Amino acid sequence: MMSQETQLYTILVYSENLAGILNQVTAVFTRRQVNIESLNVSASSTPGVHKYTITCYCTEEMVKMLKKQIEKRIDVLQARYYTDEDIFLQETSLLKISAPAVLENAEVCRIVRRHGARIVEVNPTYAAVEKTGTTEEILSLFEALNALGVVRQFARSGRICITRETREKLDEYLAEREREQITK
Repeated sequence: MMSQETQLYTILVYSENLAGILNQVTAVFTRRQVNIESLNVSASSTPGVHKYTITCYCTEEMVKMLKKQIEKRIDVLQARYYTDEDIFLQETSLLKISAPAVLENAEVCRIVRRHGARIVEVNPTYAAVEKTGTTEEILSLFEALNALGVVRQFARSGRICITRETREKLDEYLAEREREQITK
């Protein structure tokens, strides 16, 4: 019997680079009433193939169903799901903070350094701070600076990740598919 406990899953979807695929993939989540927590789409290391990194809270049973439904889309090459233990992940964030506050309060710079962030631009009105790390690390920096009342804007990317497996499963799948076409 499968556990009905929800947890955060990361689903990696590989598809050909065609218009409309994103809509088809997200429709699978909508039909199952599963909320997407984050979504990142970019070119993959395989030419002509895009990688969708999608996170959602659901049960293992539901994530298996989502994977199957996504793979039924014609232009989807492969979908796989992972827990955080199976992947190496990062997010990026940008914070706009008050430049006068930075100059007047040394604690702002200490917080930035303590969190391993970096100031990427400074002008008379604001300083832009960049932080790459886990969701928890990024939110910790935001909360510390926000508690001082210096945050003017905050943006966080969706998750990007690579698996802890030794090879990309998509490469193995495509090689097998090519072998099958040659033997036909």
